[in-house]
Amino acid sequence: MPDGAATPPQAPSEPGATPEPGGVPAADGGGAGGGEAREVAGAEAGAEARWVTAVRVVAAVAGGLALFTAFPPLDWWPCAPLGIGLVAGSLYRTRPRRAAWLGYLAGAVFLLPTVAWVRTIGDDVWLMLVGTESLFYAAMAVLASYVYRLPAWPLWFGGLWVLMEWARGLVPIGGFPWARAGFSQGESMFTSYAALGGVPLVSFAVALCGALLAHVVLGGRATVVRRAVPLALALAVPVLGVMIPRPGDEGRTVNIGIVQGNVPGQGMYALGDEPAVVLRNHANETKRLAQAVRDGKLPKPDLVVLPENSTDIDPYRDETARRIIHDSVQDVGVPTLVGAVVAIGDEHRATRSLVWDPVTGPGDYYDKQHLVPFGEYTPFKEIVLALWERASLVGRQSIAGDRPGDLKMGPVTVGAVNCYEVAYDDTVRGTVRAGGTPLVVQTNNASYALSNLPPQQLAMSKLRAVEHNRAVVTAATTGISAYVTPDGKVSWQTRERVADMNVVKVPVRTQETLATRVGALPEWALMVMGAAAAGVAAWRGRRRVDRMRNG
Repeated sequence: MPDGAATPPQAPSEPGATPEPGGVPAADGGGAGGGEAREVAGAEAGAEARWVTAVRVVAAVAGGLALFTAFPPLDWWPCAPLGIGLVAGSLYRTRPRRAAWLGYLAGAVFLLPTVAWVRTIGDDVWLMLVGTESLFYAAMAVLASYVYRLPAWPLWFGGLWVLMEWARGLVPIGGFPWARAGFSQGESMFTSYAALGGVPLVSFAVALCGALLAHVVLGGRATVVRRAVPLALALAVPVLGVMIPRPGDEGRTVNIGIVQGNVPGQGMYALGDEPAVVLRNHANETKRLAQAVRDGKLPKPDLVVLPENSTDIDPYRDETARRIIHDSVQDVGVPTLVGAVVAIGDEHRATRSLVWDPVTGPGDYYDKQHLVPFGEYTPFKEIVLALWERASLVGRQSIAGDRPGDLKMGPVTVGAVNCYEVAYDDTVRGTVRAGGTPLVVQTNNASYALSNLPPQQLAMSKLRAVEHNRAVVTAATTGISAYVTPDGKVSWQTRERVADMNVVKVPVRTQETLATRVGALPEWALMVMGAAAAGVAAWRGRRRVDRMRNG
């Protein structure tokens, strides 16, 4: 409802709604027929309440589905503000308890198809993940039910959305920052906000736009002029995003070879059961790239990037694996970033980005910092292993690295980011601040090939490119390998489940964006704003109830 607009009387059909000041129902006058009148009024109120609840449910479900369609592979990005607007509308002026289950419903409807790629591991894991993550949407909805009492509530709602996504990316067991609203905006009118405040600011802009659209529809008896204000603001948010300036080219480039070797299997057994087959596939594809360079079909690379897990044999411990890798790197003749899972002692391992020199062999490396729970390590190991036999497939428990992925390779220092980590703001930002340019994302999506995971991960690389003014090169075992320009445009990409390679000319940018410099400050400002607004609204509501009781 526009600020200052006339407030319609609180309908008795919404027992969960918060009455406006002065909206206390008048006392019944009694007399003959008074009891009968109250019964009729109560029946009508109950029927209308059921109708209103049904509308809320439809809006929550439609909002969750609309938000899903904004994500890859559909990429209907305008559906993100539309979906969030429907969710905001479903929660409008309802009680916290009702808001909780409506928020949970919207979150579950959104997440079920969005993270359907988890079904590769098992439907039970997929449902448990969705069930857990939907709790964050329920908590956000409870807080949002309070801010509707305040002027400018779409602003506070946007802050609460950022708070919810921050919490979801933090807990439990390291968080799950996938499917944040900002990640649906890889190439949209909202994308440039990433250069100012990172992915959280993109999510805020989308949520604010959606809440403003809901504000227009929920304006009650407001005049056309007063409805026009939030509508104009809703349209201004994406338009202003297009107008945000971006850093320009600096005139320096580097040629990067990208190798996608493919794997023989699929699903949980994507790497197959033949020893060293993944290693041979990537070594052979590296040699094919070297031959294409010699034949003049491709320009000579300054460095080559292989995917995460491009060798399924530890080259530190296996001489044959070491020889195969060194032979292929000598053939291409330039430093090559190899993805390897290496043993740490007798019980642990590390997911490693390893610089392999054609003369001196293995050298500097980066160990993955954000590990995949139940994929690279097993939380609550004894309990989980007792309940799920599949958990034993993790094998050795991974150890997280403790430093950013700035690795000197030929004429540049690349910023190594490993697969799952591209979803984590702090990891990518730390690598850029350490001097990484361009960014290199090594990933192994073999278990999730042809699902909606690979395109979602590529969309994250688009946002990261704009956020930090860095080109992003992605090398994947089965796809999607790609090159994303600093403007967030995909310049080249592979198909999935094929062997492929290429050499791309990549701009080297060193200028930092505001988002890189200020880090998490915009996110914290937005979260505190939303939480403070919810606290103020709850306190005011409690004082009003106390006055009514004592009046």
